[in-house]
Amino acid sequence: MAKTAVPPSFLPVNQSREGEDWRCSPPYQSSTQDEFDSVKWTGRCHCGQVEYQLKREKPLTAKFCHCQICQVLHGAPFQLAAIFPKSDVRFTRGHEKLTFYSSGEKRKEHKLPCKVYCSYCNTPIMDEGRNMCLLFPELIDVGPDLEDQRKRRETFEIKCHIFYGSRIVDIKDGKPKWSGLDEKSELLDDNGQVLLHYTETKTIEDNPLQM
Repeated sequence: MAKTAVPPSFLPVNQSREGEDWRCSPPYQSSTQDEFDSVKWTGRCHCGQVEYQLKREKPLTAKFCHCQICQVLHGAPFQLAAIFPKSDVRFTRGHEKLTFYSSGEKRKEHKLPCKVYCSYCNTPIMDEGRNMCLLFPELIDVGPDLEDQRKRRETFEIKCHIFYGSRIVDIKDGKPKWSGLDEKSELLDDNGQVLLHYTETKTIEDNPLQM
C-alpha cells in the first residue's frame, strides 16, 4: 500500500486531530531560512531526532519554577524555563517525533497550555502557551567550549523563582522568590519566610518603576 505524503505542517504521533489549526502556526509551521532570519541558538533533544532554532538571542525572562507539576514531570526539584515568543522558534528536524501532554487534562493531546516532548527519547522540549513557549536552556547546544558555556549561563540567568513555597530544596542565591506566580503572590526570602504579603506586592506590580 502506498504511503500518504506527509505535508510540512505535520501531525505528531498519537495526538488529537480534530479542529486543530496550530500545525500551521509558529513554532510548527514550515519556513525557509530567509523567512526565519538569523539563528542565535540551536537546541536538540537527547537522541538528536528533534532540533530547533532560535532567532532571539536573549529570552524575555528566565525563571526557576518549583511547582509540583514541574517537579513530577521533570523528575527534578525545579524547572529552568526561558520564555520566548513562539514566532522566535523554528523546528528544523524531527517534526513527526513530537508528542504533547496536557497536564490540566492529564491527556496526550495538544490543548494549550501543554508540554512538548520528543516521542522517541522523551526529552522535554518546551512548555507551549498561546503566544509564548517556555524553553529549557539545557537543550541549547554549545559544545565543550568554555566561553560558549559561559555565554549560555549569562544569557539564560534567571530573574526569579516562582512557586518557591512548593520547593524541595532551599536555594540561597539572593534572587526574588515568589510563593506562586511572580508579582502575583507573596514575596519570600531564601528560607521561605514571607517578606511581603500579596496585598503589599500589588503596589510593586502596579508601579512600573519598581518592576
